[in-house]
Amino acid sequence: MNDDDSSSNGSGKSWLDKLGKAFSSEPRDRDDLKALLTNAQERGLLDPEVLAMMEGALSVSEMQVRDVMVPRAQMVVVPKDATLEQFLPQILESGHSRFPVIGEDRDEVEGVLLAKDLLRYFAEPAKPFELTAVMRPAVAIPESRRLNMLLRDFRASRNHMAIVVDEYGGVAGLVTIEDVLEEIVGDIDDEHDVEEGANINHFAEGRYMVQALTPVEEFNETFECDFSDEDYDTIGGLVVAEFGRLPSDGETVSINRFEFEVVKSDNRRLHLLEVRLA
Repeated sequence: MNDDDSSSNGSGKSWLDKLGKAFSSEPRDRDDLKALLTNAQERGLLDPEVLAMMEGALSVSEMQVRDVMVPRAQMVVVPKDATLEQFLPQILESGHSRFPVIGEDRDEVEGVLLAKDLLRYFAEPAKPFELTAVMRPAVAIPESRRLNMLLRDFRASRNHMAIVVDEYGGVAGLVTIEDVLEEIVGDIDDEHDVEEGANINHFAEGRYMVQALTPVEEFNETFECDFSDEDYDTIGGLVVAEFGRLPSDGETVSINRFEFEVVKSDNRRLHLLEVRLA
């Protein structure tokens, strides 16, 4: 008996061998596969982190761009006619690496500015700055495009940002390769008890957990209020507009009879808000 034979029996079996045995009955559909993966983790064949990544990879094929995009109201943009001195503070504060360059409004995305392309102007301060000379072409995709297809496009084109357009051709938001990868690795460690699939959850007297992407219309219906949805589609967009910038975790702002606290955010968008009724 050689080493390979001995390693494939008894305690010498690799985790891959054990996993293959667990899958000896072929799953009939995606739900069956998820159940098998969960069972494998419960039996110690998979680490929780590996299970989360596998489930994330499966969910990506079911999700669309609209599920992960940065909404239009939360995009950090650079006006085409702005000077370097005018938009540089905003770039530094945001911490992003790519920025849509717009014309008169956010529906006129004329290109994309990469922060690294500004370095040569600091190396050669005497050289005049021309935004149109450094901005790169913008790629537009429909909000219905599936994430697995988008990830393939990103890898093939080496482009890491796309402008998301709605069915009428208007700008709905933007998406980056990081947004897609975040779904795969399952970067969700929220400690709050939020019901899966629900946008608004009541957890204490006068206190609610609200997903930042909750439509303003749904928020109005739930709380019997009348926030305008003409300028902002989501409650997160409304909160960002009130701050005048992208706030950090723990920051609060009061709007009418509501106090909003940022519970979870990243350097691109808000994810979760605690809402307290005044």
